[in-house]
Amino acid sequence: MDIYFYNTLTRKKEKFEPINKEEVRLYSCGPTVYYYAHIGNLRAYLFMDNLRRVLKYNGYKLKHVMNITDVGHLVSDADEGEDKMMKAARRENKDPFEIANFYLDAFLKDIDKLNIDRPEIIARATEHIDVMEEYVKKIIENGYTYETEDTIYFDTSKLDKYGVLSNKNVEDQKAGARVEFDNGKKNISDFALWIKAPENHIMKWDSFFGKCYPGWHLECSAMSYKYLGDLFDIHTGGMDHIPIHHENEIAQSKGFSGHIPANYWMHVDFLTVDGGKMAKSLNNLYTLEDLEQRGYEPQVYRMFNFTSNYRTPINFTFEAMDSAKIALNRLREGYLAHLEGTANIDEEQINEYEQKFLEAINDNLNMPVAMSVIWDIVKNPNKSKTLANLLLKFDEVLGFNLKNHEKQENIIPQEIIDLAEKRKQARENKNWNESDRIRDEIISKGFQIKDTAQGYEITQ
Repeated sequence: MDIYFYNTLTRKKEKFEPINKEEVRLYSCGPTVYYYAHIGNLRAYLFMDNLRRVLKYNGYKLKHVMNITDVGHLVSDADEGEDKMMKAARRENKDPFEIANFYLDAFLKDIDKLNIDRPEIIARATEHIDVMEEYVKKIIENGYTYETEDTIYFDTSKLDKYGVLSNKNVEDQKAGARVEFDNGKKNISDFALWIKAPENHIMKWDSFFGKCYPGWHLECSAMSYKYLGDLFDIHTGGMDHIPIHHENEIAQSKGFSGHIPANYWMHVDFLTVDGGKMAKSLNNLYTLEDLEQRGYEPQVYRMFNFTSNYRTPINFTFEAMDSAKIALNRLREGYLAHLEGTANIDEEQINEYEQKFLEAINDNLNMPVAMSVIWDIVKNPNKSKTLANLLLKFDEVLGFNLKNHEKQENIIPQEIIDLAEKRKQARENKNWNESDRIRDEIISKGFQIKDTAQGYEITQ
């Protein structure tokens, strides 16, 4: 069956036709490892995981690269301010390389908790400085740059068009702070490729231009070229990457090879919190650990994300997470009920389920529709191992690890979870008598509840 993806480059949904029929090559913009990833960041990697799983479900092998930005990303995406790694190093009084290692480890632990399928190649910017330097030299040789006292800039006026993803008209933009930041900058849309490091700048490397560090946009172009060649299938990232970072990637690639590097550009939309922006100042910038401490296992957040297509914004609330928690438990119980069933299921019905599921995931990763097929199977009154096996097959795309929940004792009934949540609320309100009463009720039903640093733990 054909796969259709929405392509930001053409602004329409298109049939997916890989360059190589056997292997899909793709590149994903990874994290800047200067702090913990928040749940908005993690939505992008759940989308990346969903894309990987759908392609593999359709029989493709993957060669997938994700970068790790551990140098070069300035506080503003538009070449302003200081390097985020240097800022974090000063904040925590640590070496920037130590900062990078710590937060990279935290990020990898988060994606493992979410059961995110890791790309085949995870490439750190600091391990590819030589690759970036050679890439810059080629762009210079092709005549797409100019130098100021301390920066090599990409000259966007040399392109046939700048702004092919966002369709923005650079001529309409007013010169502002970005131009004033460096008076030697010729055009408002020009951006730094190679920057001379100040004397006190720790992250710097010897190069043809002196002791330097790369611009943020450069690493993705250079590393995708190294591992995937100058033309590959899919490039993914967040909506926020479109107007600057991905436009600059395309510009660099045109300056290097003469063409846009990827055929399909796919972008995941934003996550809001309680209908508004997520920000530290609003005290609503949640990490995966924050959710765990509130009693939500990571897979609940995965389920929550399947309530919306990746191209539409999704609004995070704890009420929505409670619903996702119930849905996840319902799925697990439904799987177990079918696993113990003995009914015979008509092959035609199995084929119908498979067709509907495949149509949904191949229609631009339409997970809400795919989940509706899952719920039809769960609700099927004819309990059958055949349907349990079908859920396992579909779980190759869902990523819930249903296979790990084959023992009934591993599943806590929803009634007990609801009681535990009420007890948690009572404790937060310092209503100790009610907390004790609910605890005794849980015990009377054959379960034990223990308070932990992460919330609570229920056992039989």
